[in-house]
Amino acid sequence: MRYYAAPMEGLTDLVWRQAHQRYFGGADRYYAPFLSPPENRVPVKKKMAELLPQANPGAPLIPQLLAKDGSCAAWMIGVLRQMGYREVNLNLGCPSGTVTAKGKGAGMLRDLDALDRFLDTVFSEAGGPISVKTRIGVEKPEEFGPILEVYGRYPITELIIHPRVMRQLYRGQADRAAFEAALPACKAPVCYNGDLASPGELAATQARWPGLSGLMAGRGLIADPALFRRARGGPPASRQELQGYMNDLYAGYTAAFGSPQAAISRMKGFWSYTIGLFEGAGKLEKQLKKLRDPWEYEVVASQIFTLPLR
Repeated sequence: MRYYAAPMEGLTDLVWRQAHQRYFGGADRYYAPFLSPPENRVPVKKKMAELLPQANPGAPLIPQLLAKDGSCAAWMIGVLRQMGYREVNLNLGCPSGTVTAKGKGAGMLRDLDALDRFLDTVFSEAGGPISVKTRIGVEKPEEFGPILEVYGRYPITELIIHPRVMRQLYRGQADRAAFEAALPACKAPVCYNGDLASPGELAATQARWPGLSGLMAGRGLIADPALFRRARGGPPASRQELQGYMNDLYAGYTAAFGSPQAAISRMKGFWSYTIGLFEGAGKLEKQLKKLRDPWEYEVVASQIFTLPLR
């Protein structure tokens, strides 16, 4: 079974991908946070630099597009292929209100005729290999059948299914019963994504559906960066690894943003997940949320690393 690192806006960028591979690894693929094709069709240098193949050594990186204009998406796919990327992923699953209000991400699942036209243009103008990451509906799981009928008209390389509807955001549990019911109608290879936060959950999902093409984890992998390594029989994250990993992230973001204060803001996002690996971190977690100065961050982070691991 292949393990994929899910795209998470503001977390799984170039700095994180390289630090994760340096200390833990275990991912067969990393999916980049979504890239929105510019309407003027002039690539944004800073965003494209994030995807330069020479800056992303190691496990394969799959770029992801968030778009609703099929022709513009096809143009962007062409740009990415000129950079050396063979496969590109289409984001039809982001449930964020700011995204879906524009008819993008999971918002595209509201209008299946528009979705069909979008995919027809993309595949006609860009061709494959193109994979799709999707939710199972907008309001209810019963919507997924007609959605799959649209997907089945196109040579999708891989269908990554997150079995929640758009309205759920990330609340509640992923609907594994709805996922299982939909599998016979899926024409493309299927990857499961949703609520995979432990080696046991990965193993159980693989045992339940051994024919899947892959398993994708996002929040679970940020919370436990050694998740995939452990699932492959390796050791859990050590204190030394976690300290090196988080320190490298802090240094990497300080360099990338040109400001330790900006780096601290990004690090708070990581700590909100990873702090769960440490026993008795509640008081320090509260301090971490409030601090602003680099010296405060460094003191609190150092104190967290003295705590016992769960």
